[in-house]
Amino acid sequence: MNSSSRGTAATSPGTKKVRSTMSIKQNLHTIQSSLPEGVRLVAVSKTKSVEEILEAYQAGQRDFGENKIQEMHGKWEALPKDIQWHMIGHVQRNKVKYMAPYVALVHGVDSLKLLREIDKRAGQNGRVISCLLQVHIAQEESKFGFDATELEAMIQSEEFGKLTHVKIAGFMGMATFTENQEQVRAEFRSLKALFNQWQARLPDLQILSMGMSGDYKIAVAEGSTMVRIGSSIFGARDNH
Repeated sequence: MNSSSRGTAATSPGTKKVRSTMSIKQNLHTIQSSLPEGVRLVAVSKTKSVEEILEAYQAGQRDFGENKIQEMHGKWEALPKDIQWHMIGHVQRNKVKYMAPYVALVHGVDSLKLLREIDKRAGQNGRVISCLLQVHIAQEESKFGFDATELEAMIQSEEFGKLTHVKIAGFMGMATFTENQEQVRAEFRSLKALFNQWQARLPDLQILSMGMSGDYKIAVAEGSTMVRIGSSIFGARDNH
């Protein structure tokens, strides 16, 4: 489970590290200053080293997002314990047990089976884990998530009502990857409308997570309260 070695494998000359530190800090402050009050920034740290995350941490960032539980677990072991870890990728049910002791928010809950597993593992750890229900708003078939009908059916189900160790804290959605900004805007707007509809019925519904590096400004304008930004903070994603 330990992935902390990923961050220590390569050493850089001192001058290069200073530039990197300034860059991450400056990028963070630029993005934070562009966000309205009440919008929470999750720094997407997937593939990034422990050292890079620590630079962002030292600049004041506390929310970090990972898309692989094993990688997140290694970083959780290596880094300060006041970091809020967000699981932002598609979750495999058989790995929920590894993140259950510490994960702050699970972004991509797209089935009752997954919600049931999170509830079970949260109970074993004496926790209530906050989750976002992923809603399918994009025209791309590859995106996961509930449509409005499926969402209604799950929330109204008897089994959903029996879950005691999960809190549905909000909704999450990803727009189509396209240059058509009006399409992106319309997709975000549809999710905001659905969120408003359900807020009256689900008292814990506070978070609307939509917007990434390429479209977060549109998302914020359409009502997002949480954005997930990686490359604009850390630079281009490493492949591994």
